[in-house]
Amino acid sequence: MRPLTRKLTRDLLHLKGQMFAVMAVVACGITVYVSMSSVKYSLEASRWSYYSRYRFGDLFLQVRRAPETWRETVSRIPGVATVATRIVTDVMLDVPGLDEPATGRLISIPERDAPVLNGLFIVSGRTIEPGRTDEVVASRSFMEANGLKPGARVGAVVNGRWKELRIVGSGLSPEYIYEVQPGSFFPDKRRFGVFWISRKSLESALDMDGAFNDLSLRLAHGASEKEVIIRLDQLFSRYGSLGAYGRDEQMSDRFISDEIKQLGTQITVLPAIFLAVAVFLLNIVLQRLVSTQRDQIAVLKAMGYSNAEIGLHYLGFALVPTAAGALLGSAFGAWLGTRLVRIYGDFYNFAELVYVFRPQNLMVAVLLSALAAVAGALTALGRAVRLPPAEAMRPEAPPLYRPGLLDRGGFGQRFTVPVRVIVRNIERRPWKSAVSVIMIALSIAILIAGRYTYDAVDRMSAVEFGEKHREDVTVIFTDPMPPSVSYAIASLPGVLEHEYYREEPARLSFGHRTRRQTLRGLASAEGLQRLVDADLHRVDLPSGGLLLTTKLAEILGVKPGDRLHVQLLQGARRSAEVPVAGTIDEILGLSAYMRLESLDRLAGDGGALNAVSLRIDPDRQNALYRQFKLMPGVSGIMMLKALRRSFDELIAESMTTSTLILTTFACVLAFAIVYNGARISLSERARELSSLRVLGLTKAEIAFILLGEQALFCLAAMPLGILIGIGLSALLSVALSSELYRLPISFTPANFIFALAVLVTVAAASGLAVRRRLVTLDLIAVLKTRE
Repeated sequence: MRPLTRKLTRDLLHLKGQMFAVMAVVACGITVYVSMSSVKYSLEASRWSYYSRYRFGDLFLQVRRAPETWRETVSRIPGVATVATRIVTDVMLDVPGLDEPATGRLISIPERDAPVLNGLFIVSGRTIEPGRTDEVVASRSFMEANGLKPGARVGAVVNGRWKELRIVGSGLSPEYIYEVQPGSFFPDKRRFGVFWISRKSLESALDMDGAFNDLSLRLAHGASEKEVIIRLDQLFSRYGSLGAYGRDEQMSDRFISDEIKQLGTQITVLPAIFLAVAVFLLNIVLQRLVSTQRDQIAVLKAMGYSNAEIGLHYLGFALVPTAAGALLGSAFGAWLGTRLVRIYGDFYNFAELVYVFRPQNLMVAVLLSALAAVAGALTALGRAVRLPPAEAMRPEAPPLYRPGLLDRGGFGQRFTVPVRVIVRNIERRPWKSAVSVIMIALSIAILIAGRYTYDAVDRMSAVEFGEKHREDVTVIFTDPMPPSVSYAIASLPGVLEHEYYREEPARLSFGHRTRRQTLRGLASAEGLQRLVDADLHRVDLPSGGLLLTTKLAEILGVKPGDRLHVQLLQGARRSAEVPVAGTIDEILGLSAYMRLESLDRLAGDGGALNAVSLRIDPDRQNALYRQFKLMPGVSGIMMLKALRRSFDELIAESMTTSTLILTTFACVLAFAIVYNGARISLSERARELSSLRVLGLTKAEIAFILLGEQALFCLAAMPLGILIGIGLSALLSVALSSELYRLPISFTPANFIFALAVLVTVAAASGLAVRRRLVTLDLIAVLKTRE
């Protein structure tokens, strides 16, 4: 073994605590990078494979009813490669073992030939047999949530007639990776499911022989999506088309795309923070090492070692712990990635979600750690290489003495000697002290940002399910109904309060910007459904004009006072110029509100309603549920309490995992910074502290001097860390928000208390570790050290 290698090994063992801290911080950063990047790639690869294998459509269109002969017309549009038509309808379900009514989406599939687009993957059981009009394949998540097996039967009200459906298999489709009931943002696996049934069965039940109401198509390579959408809208406007749209507006694809985008943000932000801290730790460790080994550097140069050899020797102090951290982080990141993929597999419905660890991830991890090592060692290496042997043999010049804050006007006499020593040392090295405070503050910020998403989601739940929606049940009608229907429902025994609303699909235009959007007409903003913004402020409906969500107004480029061109997409398809009366900063989705009477006038009819919200008597709810299951003209029911329960369960699982991971990593970060700071301070001031011991100070007093300085750093870092944590959370809010939802800036006191408690705990633990070394300090050996 070469002499420099032996020296490197010996010194690394002597500095094992500090090197381990550096390795742990690097490992945390690389773990986050490797796990998140591999999960992101796994989701992207699984989605692409799923879409390709089962031929997920590029464009989609829903109509009221169109002749099947139009399929050939669509296939001749330039840029269209494949066309598929089908029949889709929502029905009420009576599920064994479920008291509440459920909603089922029936989708027609061919009896013999495989579907051309949006193919069906059979998970268990089999597909439907020709001629068996009662057979269906149910979505896997619905069957698992209700404990159903192939052979089970469910009742359904299809076009006002009772029909018993026999489940022969469970299946998945790329169209429903995120399976959610229309009109909702949160999945309710027990009360909403997708069912694939023979086309002949739906044609007969809905009187749709030779017709379709849903169209999907794939585009040829290089085709213009916008031009094809324009042609489709022109062709099907007479058939009640609500407008064609691409994958970017398809609910399932939008959710999974947003999730992948969020992973990309996490890949960038968190590893950067950890590696920046690693650079800082390496810098201060190596600066101190070069300072204490000045005479050794002089001897090495006098013995003939070149600047390059000495520089590489000291670079080893940086490369060894970072390389070990990179390897450990890569291994742990791969393990963590497999666990995260399993969580995503529970949340999203993939036919096959496989974890893929790419060699590129390992290569990038090694490269990132190497860059961190070189960046951290650069300043110290420069000092080691530039140090002339003659100068290195002399002790380092002590810093110039200047009167400090406590030395002016006898003010310092009011404080004890340990306090004055602490203050003077901080004043002597202000930049080092400031950087130490910032690094500790970063660990607090990561803890706050890690729990911020939990606080934000909790606020979302409180706003949506507590303040905005106060109904128990929402009954959704298959077709628009006259207002008198609401009174028939309100007269049912057990209904305490009712409120109906109207929804009209429309195209909103302002200049060159256009958006398909549903207009919701409300009778009041203070009923069962309130208008509440992210800050829990209630907003009134304007007396005239539109109330847009802030995000929708931003997309359209409008502000209050501007006039939007509104074209309704069904009925008489009337259009008008409607003023934007105001905006509301809602958390979920994009919405446009109007007063109900204003929307009725815009539509030019006598009024209609699409759904009724109800508050019901808990003692009579089961009897009501039985009536709802058999009620004709109802396409679905949303249960508010069930949605909230499902939402909380799903979020609790994912948030608990992510919070635990970030909390662990932040604890490692905080411990590494505080412990390293205390250890380096001990090595730098060992002679000073030993001299104070000889002069009569007790062990407790010199421990107070050393650890009190670190305690001051921690105290100073607390408010700064809270501010940085709030700022980092605000950046995450912007980066993780999308059109589907916006994360509100919301913090609970428990978040800040938890972050500060973690810092105090790790600071106390690192203080105890350093104190053991301090009380066993060899005074004779230290005082023999040459200055």
